[in-house]
Amino acid sequence: MTHAMSAEASVGTRRRRRLEKREPVIDGALMLAVLFLLGLGFIMVASASMPMADRTYHDPFFFVIRHGVALGLALTCGAICFAVPLRVWEKAGPLLMLIGIALLVVLLVPGIGRTANGATRWIPLGVMNLQPSEFIKFTAVLYLSGYLVREQLEVQMSLIGFLRPMILVGIACALIMAQPDFGTTAVILAASMGLLFLGGVSVLSFVMLGVLMLAGLAALIITEPYRLTRVTSFMNAFDDPYNTDYQLSQALIAFGRGEWLGVGLGHGIQKQFYLPEAHTDFLLAVIGEEFGLLGVLVVVAVFAFITWRAFEIGARARRQGDMFACYAAHGFGLLLGLQAFINVGVNTGLLPTKGLPLPFMSYGSNALIVAVMAAAVLLRIDFELRRKAVEPIPEGGLHRERAVRPARPPRERTRRERGATWRRA
Repeated sequence: MTHAMSAEASVGTRRRRRLEKREPVIDGALMLAVLFLLGLGFIMVASASMPMADRTYHDPFFFVIRHGVALGLALTCGAICFAVPLRVWEKAGPLLMLIGIALLVVLLVPGIGRTANGATRWIPLGVMNLQPSEFIKFTAVLYLSGYLVREQLEVQMSLIGFLRPMILVGIACALIMAQPDFGTTAVILAASMGLLFLGGVSVLSFVMLGVLMLAGLAALIITEPYRLTRVTSFMNAFDDPYNTDYQLSQALIAFGRGEWLGVGLGHGIQKQFYLPEAHTDFLLAVIGEEFGLLGVLVVVAVFAFITWRAFEIGARARRQGDMFACYAAHGFGLLLGLQAFINVGVNTGLLPTKGLPLPFMSYGSNALIVAVMAAAVLLRIDFELRRKAVEPIPEGGLHRERAVRPARPPRERTRRERGATWRRA
């Protein structure tokens, strides 16, 4: 009796230890990185927007309240996206892409789209404005990921298979350029091309289409004087500091005032009188002034970690044979990484000035919601990969999980695993 009780206690102890050592079901590091950027972004939007909101709307919390509501919507949408299985996203990709294109068409109908600063990019929905171009970023990744899985051989072997998925992407980009929105178009095309390259297209086809796209983008820049001015003016930000170079020169002054450790949260001067729209596209300049080079490097490092983590999740999905998860993770990593890279380059004068928000941080409900949705799908991919790495094993009517041993190449297997078939010959 005593022996049986001690054996049962021993089994229970071993089971508890296995449960304690079980791998977490979610990528905590990735989630903490995203939450860190969301929290820091909320603080910096409040710091950067209060002077402007007080002057314009006589309410210093005008933008803070709206950004808080957008943050709540983003987290809600992220929770919903995390709850959706990957197979649903894979099947819904083409439909979501068509819905996004339809919204872009509706946007151009006279009397429906809302125009600001010469661009018609928003559909008024009462409490908020819907920006379909941001939605297209999300749907394009899902659509292309599903297509690469369904038509993998055709994409790799023929030019038609490579060009076919770019038809819908090209239509969407043409409609976005009609708004106009050059920066979003460039990000979508770059992320799409990168995803197709990772899908295994031939180098010749990739180079040919890449050259054509670069030629088209160059033509769009040359034919519009304001775009050409932006491209040429950033090379020397202080050539015309009171006209075409005003925003960039003020951003660089903000970085210079911040030096190594910054002037302190809330003590920045540029956001109060000089730097226009500091809470949107040039939020990083406010971070540079108030937290210095150290603060900027921390933000860049967190974005680099998120991008690396997305590619690591994609590589793990490839090893487990889930190609849709692989392409989707790579696509969202490219999307977030490219947008962060362009925003940092614009703020620091390394790239021409373009209105692209900093993911997770800048003021703007649509960009914030889409970034959180992309991160939620990444977390869902990681969650499903972790679930596939364990298998149920019945034991005495109970359920426990045991890690699945990864398959090894034939040369690395022992002779017993290979079956030593040469002896039977």
